[in-house]
Amino acid sequence: MYQVLYRKWRPTHFDDVSGQPQVTVTLKNEIKTGRVHHAYLFTGSRGTGKTTCAKILAKAVNCLAPVDGEPCGVCQNCIDFAEGKLLDVVEMDAASNRRIDDIRAIIEEADFSPAKGKYRVYIIDEVHMLTNEAFNALLKTLEEPPPHVIFILATTEVHKLLPTILSRCQRFDFRRISPEDISARLEYIASKEGLTLTKEAALLIAAAADGAMRDSLSIMDRCIGISSDIDADVVRQAAGLAGTEYLFSISSACINKNVRRALAVVDELHAESKDMAKLCAEIIGHFRNFMLIKTVKNPRRMMVMNDSEFEEAVTQCDYVSLAEIIYFMDVLQRSAERMGKSSSDRTELETALVKLSAPELDGSIEALTARVASLEKQIKLGVVQKQAQEQPVQQTPKPEPTDTKPEPQAAKAEATPPVQPEKPTPRRPINQEELYANAVPFPEWTDIVENMKNYSMTVGAAFSNSAAYVSGDFLLIDVSTDMAFNYLRHDPAQKERIRTAVQEITGKRYKLGPYKPPVNAEKQDDPLDKFAEELQNKGIDFTKEGKDK
Repeated sequence: MYQVLYRKWRPTHFDDVSGQPQVTVTLKNEIKTGRVHHAYLFTGSRGTGKTTCAKILAKAVNCLAPVDGEPCGVCQNCIDFAEGKLLDVVEMDAASNRRIDDIRAIIEEADFSPAKGKYRVYIIDEVHMLTNEAFNALLKTLEEPPPHVIFILATTEVHKLLPTILSRCQRFDFRRISPEDISARLEYIASKEGLTLTKEAALLIAAAADGAMRDSLSIMDRCIGISSDIDADVVRQAAGLAGTEYLFSISSACINKNVRRALAVVDELHAESKDMAKLCAEIIGHFRNFMLIKTVKNPRRMMVMNDSEFEEAVTQCDYVSLAEIIYFMDVLQRSAERMGKSSSDRTELETALVKLSAPELDGSIEALTARVASLEKQIKLGVVQKQAQEQPVQQTPKPEPTDTKPEPQAAKAEATPPVQPEKPTPRRPINQEELYANAVPFPEWTDIVENMKNYSMTVGAAFSNSAAYVSGDFLLIDVSTDMAFNYLRHDPAQKERIRTAVQEITGKRYKLGPYKPPVNAEKQDDPLDKFAEELQNKGIDFTKEGKDK
């Protein structure tokens, strides 16, 4: 029968336990010096090594020849323990054995001396599930047990334990295992199992496991069922995760207030049977990365993503304020709390995304604060433009006196000078240097190019390697092919299609134009180049070597 990875690769020595040095080093030193306590309490979240360390401790204290605080693994007691034949170690699940009678049975057995080992060790897992009567029955024995008895209590909810229990145990807190430690362990196991596991896939598994080594091994087991060559796509398929491109697409739709785009992405993921509650949690984690970029000096080490994804996240953060990010996370968190209680998780998520994409629908103080922050950001970037010219104030004409006789029409016509038509205000020429200097990257360009491929693969391919920048109400495209340049300059129909595709994504109609990188200042200010240009304007050929022709 196949043995799952988390059982097959359960650590058998303290040195094999990942991410818990504050526990393993102390336990090893206690065993080496013979200062073993009569009661231990291991607490922490699931899959962090509580039961594993309890088993290693039980094996080490009964080992006939421990080595540097570790069980030797070759003596008869270690072999019997590995085969489940060492009767001096009793493991009990308090979730199913929680009554006072179960505890009384342990108390009665504790009086007997060990059969083969030095200690009788009782490992009580999920100890918080015991009834109050069972706890009270255990108190006296836990405080003053026989000298050959050791109790090891393990729990994920230490706050449910009585203070009288806590005061009688030596407590060890197990931390969540870091993504780096989990990925390193996964890569080691993959190499021993003959699997191919990429670094990105290992980090993605670690992020999905949320600090639990057992969960990470379970995810890798599912990945093996799909392929022995495990990459990020295999992990997303096995764990039911949305791709990062979907997350960036949703965040981009929220930032650009594109409701239709956000709902279209949710519909696509729902069609792929993605869990909406898990998707909501992923989006919250995605915006958490944005929050870290905005607030932490060096956020890269706190985020699980590759370099290209980090650069894209930094780019998107330029278009959203911290107040908006906090508002996004708050709305999504409230939606996540309601999921499972409402009629449809999908509807809850869609409602939250509509609020994020159309904040005018939300009248809360947080929404208003986010909208004000968004306007301030747009004004700072020069995105908000004057939409209408200021209208002149019309004064109400004074009524004429009633006793004044009307003048003849001919005289009135002579007295009134002919109205001269106003000269149109000359259009201000576009300052191209200022236009290019104020240009900022346009993060939605990738989505727009993908949309263009829907109606023309040729047009989409022409702009596939291009980039775009926003400067006021201009969208400047840095084209890399002559075909793309011709579309912008000489094909009005294609140019209009591009403008429509941009409007569908952003909701704004931009003026299009090519992007010209800024000229090197040193080259522009070269006095010799300026002198040569003046001579050429006078019809004199000149080179930098000083040779006239």
